[in-house]
Amino acid sequence: MARLLYRSKKNKIFAGVIGGVGEYFDVDPTILRLLWLVILIATAVVPGIIVYIISVYIVPEHRES
Repeated sequence: MARLLYRSKKNKIFAGVIGGVGEYFDVDPTILRLLWLVILIATAVVPGIIVYIISVYIVPEHRES
């Protein structure tokens, strides 16, 4: 069964994108959020925010079956 990337409903602060990435790769979302913060600072914030907003619209929210 193929794994799919979804926005998390339980590991979310804003939209659940980073929580979903953490669940997909089985990594603690807190570590990914800290890494995302470093990337935001290194890229002068705006490109990182644009990528996050695009991810909110592209990555579907997880639906419980």
